[in-house]
Amino acid sequence: MFYSWASFVNNTVMKALLSVALLLAFCAHAWSKDFMVEYHERRGWLKSATPKQIADLRKTTEKGDPETQFTLGLAYAIGLGVPEDVKKAVKWYRIAAKQEDRWAQYYLGVMYDNGNGVPEYDKEAVKWYRKAAEQGHVLAQYYLGVMYEKGDGIIEDKVQAYVWWNIAQANEDEDAKKKKAILGEMMNKEQIAKAQDLSAEMLKANPKLMGD
Repeated sequence: MFYSWASFVNNTVMKALLSVALLLAFCAHAWSKDFMVEYHERRGWLKSATPKQIADLRKTTEKGDPETQFTLGLAYAIGLGVPEDVKKAVKWYRIAAKQEDRWAQYYLGVMYDNGNGVPEYDKEAVKWYRKAAEQGHVLAQYYLGVMYEKGDGIIEDKVQAYVWWNIAQANEDEDAKKKKAILGEMMNKEQIAKAQDLSAEMLKANPKLMGD
């Protein structure tokens, strides 16, 4: 029997905050309300997870469930219920990411972006951010915009950065709204119009960009 996500939720505030600090390095990032709910639900582990709970989790991962594969990766990343091991975290993120789990795709991008558990490789970070972003993962959308803005792992492109921050803003990301406004001051009217048109085209072609 596998325990539901709700059974892992109690007493996890500190662990959730720790996972943000260690893995994401963006504690000040403003998230939408719905995304915050999903974040905590997907990380709803008891501090005192029992060996049986971990064993049950492992059994479910072995059956190919991407959600639990991602969660086992998170457990290894922050040493919750298992010894901390970032390489094993990357392993499970990758397995889940290949099954289109957007959280796993995003976290795998973070690991490559920061060189955590794998060599730092911006091009690979862009790849996984994009996969998650295309499934409506707002943080991946935000950081894909950052990669375009800086030219990290991809050719610098202000229009594309604006596009992804525009989409992230539509998903209620306040930081994307601020970044887009700043970037807009450095763009001409034609570039902004192009970015707006491209955003609309992308949203029409892929409704998943708006998340759940």
